[in-house]
Parts: sequence; structure tokens; C-alpha cells
Amino acid sequence: MAVGSAVSSPLGPAACDKDAKALQFIEETTRNADLVQERVLAEILARNAHTEYLKRFNLNGATDRDTFKSKLPMITYEDLQPEIQRIANGDRSPILSAHPISEFLTSSGTSAGERKLMPTIQEELDRRQLLYSLLMPVMNLYVPGLDKGKGLYFLFVKSETKTPGGLLARPVLTSYYKSEHFKTRPYDPYNVYTSPNEAILCPDSFQSMYTQMLCGLIQRNQVLRLGAVFASGLLRAIRFLQLNWTQLVHDLKTGTLNPKITDPALKETMTHILKPDPEMSNFITKECSKEDWEGILTRIWPNTKYLDVIVTGAMAQYIPTLDHYSGGLPLACTMYASSECYFGLNLNPMCKPSEVSYTIMPNMAYFEFLPHDPNSARWTARDSPPKLVDLVDVEVGKEYELVISTYAGLCRYRVGDILRVTGFHNSAPQFHFVRRKNVLLSIDSDKTDEAELQKAVENASQLLKEFNTSVVEYTSYADTKTIPGHYVIYWELLVKDSANSPSEEVLSQCCLAMEESLNSVYRQGRVADNSIGPLEIRVVKNGTFEELMDYAISRGASINQYKVPRCVNFTPIMELLDSRVVSTHFSPALPHWTPERKR
Repeated sequence: MAVGSAVSSPLGPAACDKDAKALQFIEETTRNADLVQERVLAEILARNAHTEYLKRFNLNGATDRDTFKSKLPMITYEDLQPEIQRIANGDRSPILSAHPISEFLTSSGTSAGERKLMPTIQEELDRRQLLYSLLMPVMNLYVPGLDKGKGLYFLFVKSETKTPGGLLARPVLTSYYKSEHFKTRPYDPYNVYTSPNEAILCPDSFQSMYTQMLCGLIQRNQVLRLGAVFASGLLRAIRFLQLNWTQLVHDLKTGTLNPKITDPALKETMTHILKPDPEMSNFITKECSKEDWEGILTRIWPNTKYLDVIVTGAMAQYIPTLDHYSGGLPLACTMYASSECYFGLNLNPMCKPSEVSYTIMPNMAYFEFLPHDPNSARWTARDSPPKLVDLVDVEVGKEYELVISTYAGLCRYRVGDILRVTGFHNSAPQFHFVRRKNVLLSIDSDKTDEAELQKAVENASQLLKEFNTSVVEYTSYADTKTIPGHYVIYWELLVKDSANSPSEEVLSQCCLAMEESLNSVYRQGRVADNSIGPLEIRVVKNGTFEELMDYAISRGASINQYKVPRCVNFTPIMELLDSRVVSTHFSPALPHWTPERKR
């Protein structure tokens, strides 16, 4: 259907009939948000009534909200860990879900240093696919003509393992890319990728990135949008081009594939795509050999209309770098999802990153909201459940922690995301993602909290004991000016015998000891994904942290309540710290990581 005869919807004129149906679905679902939520909860409770978990709370078949709220406690991952471990070990009885658990989705959040295992069921793939199917109809309202070209998206599968009971454990996107939903997706002119499935599904990250980049260069004039999941992933692709463009232009010039590409299915696919193109090779050589890479994305892919990457939350730190390489192209954040559940989408995807709000889709799960007070004491499952707010009853301007109940059997589960209500679309609220609860440092999908950082510093400082040296104070920040980004830890040391102070080698080993202490998501990013660079310790002069306190007090902090911030990102403070650095040290090796979980 031509745009001129487009079907109209309250969101705007749909690009085609298929889009019109999707937009109508969004309208109906958000208009009847409370009814949809009531139905979703009733379905979850009816279906899982005979599970071991729900039977504990004596619902006696009740599926109404009042009974559910009065009898079921709010829980965290740690509360469910015994049940999850039983399922992982092979117990197939209906513990959490009446439907069989099909696999575990490994969260980027961790518990005791290991990725959390989120149980899921086969039909959740349909729910995820439904949300994906709504993204382009919304985007087409804002960016016309996306059916006239392709998307260059850098998408990757990560390593997967099996639990002792034989269930797969892998990240949610790996699960999706390996599913028939993705591999045999019907042709959609508005959603065509330059990367063949074989490149996306290749488990070797170098071969996958190389061939995806090569395909993107070959089809450079057809590319209308560039993307990756996270902003950090797109910057890694740019860095990869910087490091490998000479080999890529050789392949373009000769029509022969880099011998490092050994995956048989990938090699076969590339024979149909790669042909000699000296003109293209010369153009890429000219652009990539320039010293200044500002605007490189639009120089190589001149028809790009926007970048499709997540730049909310911790990813906002990458916006200036993306602007530099793209010449200020719009940044589109399209959806809000996690391993536990896919939540909603951005109905205004071309807005400024600072204004991104996600509309929760009420059909995805049952949503409740815990009013967020940063000063409140930690709540445990033994307490009586606090008053949670329903989806349609949240208040604009207030912050909440997200609590979900899913078809796969999570009930009143605290996701750990802090959201601020910005408005409503019909009766469904729209939220700005504020932050992950308790996360201190993040470069990619890693999330390091204060307790983990403290433990890592303690473990590393053991190496200083034989030199009669200790760490007096420390703070940290995520340095994203390097690609990949890396953790920077500032240490102030107390050296009791300057004749026996720790050497450069010892302090480098301290960096590695810290890395060994961090969680498995961080270590995977270092070892397998190359998404995080070596950890750096910057030793500062004695008295630096006293100066830091003086500065904070000069800005109005109470001397009685002052605590050293364990993470800093305020420019004057970082400038103060960097001006006091006496030595810098980097991790000399990769930390230990294997796909296998600790038993």
C-alpha cells in the first residue's frame, strides 16, 4: 500500500495494512490496560494454580488481585534460588510453572558472582516476537521509506551451557537469534538486514564481526539504519573497523575472503555475497586512512537516517562518542526488555535520548510498582508485603521499582530497575529508565555493585601485605573514552616502609586480582566478548581523599554525614583525582573465565 493511501491510527498514518494492525493492537491494549492486566493475572494464576510454589500460599484456585496481593510476598532472586537450582538439576515437576521450563535465560545481573538463571517457557518466545513485531510499525511513523533499503545491525550469539539437568542456559538474545522465530522469519521489506543469519549465528566473535562488517561495506549504499543492542556494541564495531579495514578492503578488492574465516556455513554464504569491487575498496581505503574519523559512519554509509542502539541508563555515557562518529545522527531507543520479561516500547523513538520513555505493554506480564525511597531499609521476603501500586495507578513524576509476575512462574519478582513515570499513553504509563538498583560500574552488560567492588579491593590488597602497605581509600569510575571501555580504580596507599614499597609488577597483579574477584559477566566481557578493556589502578598522592572531602564540604556536604563516594563521574572531582595521580597500572593478563557455572 502506498503511503498516500495509508491507514490512519491515533498514533499516526500507518505505512501499510500490516502496520495498521500493529498500531491498532497498541491502541486497544493500552486503552484497556487495567482490563488486560486483570486478565493476564487471572491467566497466570489459573494456569499455575497447581504448581508447588503457588500451592504454598493457599490461593485455593483464586485468580483475583486482592487474594493474590494479600497472600503472595514480594521476592528477589535469592528467595527463589532453591527452586531454580532444583529445576537446573533436573527436577521436572511443576515447581514454578505448569508449562515445562524450556531453558534458562542468563541475566546480566549476578548472584554470588554468577549470572542469574531465569526460567522460561516455550510460549514466551511468541510474546517476545509480538513485541518485536510492533517496533517497525512505530518507527515507520517517524522515518518514511525504510522499505527502500536495509539495516546494518551488529548482532551476536554468546556462549551457552547446559545445567546439570540438561537444560540450556544462555542469554535471551542468543535464545531468540537461534529460534525459528528469527531464523525463518518471513520477509519484511521494512526489516531487512545486511548480515546473513550465518554471520549472526557464528559463535566465533571475530568471524561474526568481520563478516557482518564486510557485508555492511558491500551493501553500504543500501544501508538506511545502523544498530547494535547497546551503544557500546556499535562503538566496538567502529573500533573493529579501525583495526581491520586494511584486510577488509583487500577482500573487497580481490573478491577473496580473509582466511581467518573458517566457519563452513559462513564461508559458503559469503561466496554468494563477496565479489571483486576495486572502486568500493578504493573508497573505503580513502575514508579509513584519514586521521580524523569524525563522521565516519555517514561517510561510509551516507544514507543512514538514524542509529538504533540503547543509550538509556548506563549507556548514556556513550552518547558524545556516538555523536562524534556519526556526525550527530538521531539515536533511536526502541524497546525496554530484560531476561525476566520483555516490558514495552518507545512510541516516540526519534526523541532525544534524555527524553526516552517506554510505554509498558500490559499484555506482557502482570506489573506492580514499589514506590522507591532511596533511604528506606532493605526489605526481605519475611516482612509483610508493602503496598504495591498497580500499572494504571502510578503517579506522574514519582519513581518506582518494577515488580513482575510472569507466565513462566515468577510471582511478585523484583527486577531491580528504578523507573520514573513521565506520562501515559491512553491508560498505560510511560516510564523513563532511571538506573539499575545498586549498580556502581557498568561498561557493557556488566553490572558491578558496591559490595563486589569492596570485595575485589580487599582481595587485591592482600598482595600488598608483604610490603607493609595498605589501601587507605578508594573510588572508581567507568572510563568509556577508550574502546572498549574499562574500569578505573583510584587507590590511596599507606606505605609504611618506602624502601620496601610495592613494585609496578605487584600493582599490576593487584589489577588482575581485582578482575579475578569480579563477577562472571565482567570476566566474560574481558575474555570472550572483548567488550571490556583491562582494569586500571591509578595510585594517588597521600591526602587526596582528604581534599576530596574538603571539596564536597565546600559544596554543602555535611562533615558528619560525608562518605567517600565509591564511584565518581562529576568532572571537577575526576579532574582533582587525575591531577594527584602518581602512577598508573593495568591488568597484565585476562582473568579466568569459562562458560561453565560454578556448581
